[in-house]
Amino acid sequence: MKIIEPSFEFMEDVNGENILRKIEKAGRICYKSESNISEHSAEKFIQNIIKRRHESVLEHGNISVKLICDRGVTHEIVRHRIASYSQESTRYCNYSADKFGQEITVIKPCFWEEGSKEYAIWKESMEQIEKNYLALLSLGAKPEQARSILPNSLKTEIAITMNLREWRHFFKLRTELTAHPQMREIACKMLLEFKQRIPIVFDDIE
Repeated sequence: MKIIEPSFEFMEDVNGENILRKIEKAGRICYKSESNISEHSAEKFIQNIIKRRHESVLEHGNISVKLICDRGVTHEIVRHRIASYSQESTRYCNYSADKFGQEITVIKPCFWEEGSKEYAIWKESMEQIEKNYLALLSLGAKPEQARSILPNSLKTEIAITMNLREWRHFFKLRTELTAHPQMREIACKMLLEFKQRIPIVFDDIE
């Protein structure tokens, strides 16, 4: 059994300046102010539309991310309706195969320290589940049948595409102190990276 931490990566080169210029071109149609476009006008324009809550304009830009996390977290992520998802399938993935190292991979829980009693119970449970999962497969069960005993902690990969307005909504919800700890763990890291790559759009989200 392999234990890893959650991670993410952008699925394409993200040029924040180009994204802002595209959004500005679309947004200025509303005001017929295209003549005001200049080399440095996009940031101020987008600051203003966010202040005015004219956030539909942000839907003209989208970002795709590959996220590696546990399946419990993805159960929450896919509740965001305005998005596209492609997720690793436990129905078709056979974790006894060589390409998976003949083992399951699980995500380390951020709320239990290694060496604690809670962590020991969790790890023992994951190891037993792996043993039983592999046993079911060896008895002839199909992956879609054996998956019924796989845990929420199972590592999964999911491709997520959202427009910038929906990413704002996602981060507002998923970085709050009341969010699930494992959701918040990865969402906060993602938000920092989004802020670095795309000017203005996420600066007001803490």
